Amino acid sequence: MDIDVRLRMFTWFADYSGAVAVSRMGPEEITRARSRRLSHNVVTSRVFGPMPRGVFVTDRVASTDAGAVPVRLYRPHTARALPVVVNFHGGGGTLGNLDQSDWLCAHVASRVGALVVSVDYRLAPEHSFPAGRDDGYAAVTWAAREAAALGARPDRLAVMGDSAGGNLAAVVCLLAREAGPVIDAQVLLYPALDLTFERPSVDRFAAGPVLTRTDMEVFRSHYLGPAGDPTDPLVSPLLAPDVTDLPPALVVTAAVDPLHDDGADYARRLDEAGVPVRHTDHARAVHGFLTFPGVCRASATALDDVCAELVARLA
Repeated sequence: MDIDVRLRMFTWFADYSGAVAVSRMGPEEITRARSRRLSHNVVTSRVFGPMPRGVFVTDRVASTDAGAVPVRLYRPHTARALPVVVNFHGGGGTLGNLDQSDWLCAHVASRVGALVVSVDYRLAPEHSFPAGRDDGYAAVTWAAREAAALGARPDRLAVMGDSAGGNLAAVVCLLAREAGPVIDAQVLLYPALDLTFERPSVDRFAAGPVLTRTDMEVFRSHYLGPAGDPTDPLVSPLLAPDVTDLPPALVVTAAVDPLHDDGADYARRLDEAGVPVRHTDHARAVHGFLTFPGVCRASATALDDVCAELVARLA
């Protein structure tokens, strides 16, 4: 596989350390893994990127129609009214926490001049579908409703997510098309959009690196539970019969990723439906590459694209 050499070394280390071996985790190991917090020291800053200056970070609990949903707010040091970007972290609907999105959310807040709301949605296996989806949609509705009270603009709203978070962002757009609120842009980073796993790239990169087909099957089993249906468009938005009238989209894919075709095919469907869409495909990059700016050269380019798209759509 043609992968950036620094990224290849990092993925070898991650595989050796077991950091991504979800297929070997039981429920207790999953709970411990998701509760680990990243300490922003010299080592993590080199791998996950340094936090920008001038961004204020606060944790709070949003009172939503789905109940209490923890969120983390990133606010740049500016007095003007801010657009709102709601972010969903990745992790297969099973792993992940707000810490892993700190770098991305803080840089988007700083460079776009936006209030970023990162959502700590419920995770499987304790909370299978539709718990995470319900939290995601409720958090976006809350952010739109409370924007003015948060010092932001209720008429400028975007959603963003990576991997499973990209799934939630796309699903929220489908729900909001029918019932509101108005969403001005969606940013989908190597999103998981077809949980039937029938796209060619799933088999082409079944052994990874970073994400394997076995990992994906474990994630799906936890996320859907015994009664979930992977063909449900609110599980697999790529299978939605109608994708017209959705928000303009930026779809970012990695060339060496079992989810590559999810993003590429969704971008094509949006384009055919008349939805403004940009699809950027990063050669020599693997799933999750934007999370590792210190070891992946493509991360900086992808971040530039994300921020430029949000500035253009939320201006």
